[in-house]
Amino acid sequence: MKRFTVIGAVTLALLWCCVMAFAQPNPQTAAPAGRGAAVPSPAPARSHYWWRDQAPGAGRGAPNPNATKMPLISVKGNRFVDPDGKPVLFRGLSISDPDKLEMQGHWNKDHFVKVQQMGTTLLRIPVHPVAWRERGGVEYIKLLDQAVEWATDLGMYIMIDWHSIGNMTTGVYQDPMYDTTKEETYGFWRAMSRRYGRNNTVVFFELFNEPAAFGRVSWDAWKSIVEDEIAVIRANTRQVIPLVAGFDWAYDLTPLRLNPIAAEGIGYTVHPYSNKRTQPWEPKWEEDFGFAAAKYPLIATEFGGFAAPGTPIPTTPPAAPAGRGGFGNSATIAAYGPAIIKYLEGKNISWTVWCFDPEWGPTLISDWNYTLNASGQFAKSAMHGEIK
Repeated sequence: MKRFTVIGAVTLALLWCCVMAFAQPNPQTAAPAGRGAAVPSPAPARSHYWWRDQAPGAGRGAPNPNATKMPLISVKGNRFVDPDGKPVLFRGLSISDPDKLEMQGHWNKDHFVKVQQMGTTLLRIPVHPVAWRERGGVEYIKLLDQAVEWATDLGMYIMIDWHSIGNMTTGVYQDPMYDTTKEETYGFWRAMSRRYGRNNTVVFFELFNEPAAFGRVSWDAWKSIVEDEIAVIRANTRQVIPLVAGFDWAYDLTPLRLNPIAAEGIGYTVHPYSNKRTQPWEPKWEEDFGFAAAKYPLIATEFGGFAAPGTPIPTTPPAAPAGRGGFGNSATIAAYGPAIIKYLEGKNISWTVWCFDPEWGPTLISDWNYTLNASGQFAKSAMHGEIK
């Protein structure tokens, strides 16, 4: 009986081992604990066909029939000239950023009609880096396409301005809306030159609104950045004219005396607000930027803050104005407008004043009924050639 018990126990043990062996899961087919049978997971659904993406400005499609409607402007010596070689003096203004105008409900052709009625021949369009990023390049270009068509219909030329204020060497900028990088700036001009490089309405690319010394920067470093921007543009077009700013918030062009930008067919910009120098202004303007007009084409792309036309000019020079942007006491404002227009046009320097918006000062309009303030009244008279 004992022998049988031992044999039986051994047999039962062997049977148990066999059962357990068959019960072990196959590591190749077993499902995770707590789940049913293994089922292959389907590939995630995707709708972004990234290999079809195009950079902003690409894919122009059929040629624009209005692209050559406006006479082509080019550089000859120190002047901008038309196809017959006749010098052209531009008078115009800046609107506010198209993204701002569209968000506030004022982006339409009627806005451009109001601009044209001021006597504008050159319309400056400021594109802020933050607006370019937030709207996205492809969508932003849709706004610029509309601007180009409206301006063409109304007989106005366009300047596209990369509206940043700061130091691209240190990467420090005046306010968040101006934050950018060299790479973003190069990419912007690549997009603009691809899109508008053969459109006669778009005459100028203002490469950078106002270089400001937030930290160290040398003219050689700035010159290198500018020349890279021009190279990016020239890879797509040699037609549009690049405009280069000097230092001190685009006021100081004195480095051109010794080390001009190494590129042909370009122009330079200046922002001669009244508070940059005390009176008498003219000798200082000549020293700081006016001298360059003898050799290069210049445009004063931003200035403003004027008294109404016909305002008596004081005989005694007033004290220097307070603050930036052309604001000061009434005597300064009365003297400034006639003085700067006479100086610029006497040097054959084209100009665009700031700004056709009731919020961005110095303003030209008081409200969205397009009520001209004193500065706007003066600018309109100047654009019609009535300021002597």
